[in-house]
Amino acid sequence: MSAVDSNLAPAHTISRRGEGPNPIDVHVGNRLRTCRTLLGLSQEKLGEAVGITFQQLQKYERGANRISASRLFNLSQVLRVPVSFFFEDMPPKTEGAPPPPVLDEIDCDEEFGSLSRRETLELVRAYYRISESPVRRRAFELIKALGGELPAFENA
Repeated sequence: MSAVDSNLAPAHTISRRGEGPNPIDVHVGNRLRTCRTLLGLSQEKLGEAVGITFQQLQKYERGANRISASRLFNLSQVLRVPVSFFFEDMPPKTEGAPPPPVLDEIDCDEEFGSLSRRETLELVRAYYRISESPVRRRAFELIKALGGELPAFENA
């Protein structure tokens, strides 16, 4: 029975040997790396917390190995994020379109490399220590303006 016959959505194609990692596994791995980095955890420390080696965690973060549902749940508990966090901002798959391209390590390093810098981590931690939401929002708008981006109220 096909997905159309049963009114189910078609599954994303599963990578076969030699095709490289599945884009979904790469996305989940990137989210895992981002969260771990923002929390200031090493791969070794997070690996110990969930009972795996840092090499296995590296494979998860690259998308080379899939993370089982139970392991993903365990990681979400240790990192104190909902399981859905790992799937947020995932590019939508459109009907008839080929699956999203696999992100190569160079693109991932460029996009997420700044998150591992001490300055970025200190900035993010200081930002979230601002308890008043309006003040935090104004600080956010100020930083965007200093970076050359117009604040949201000016873009509208």
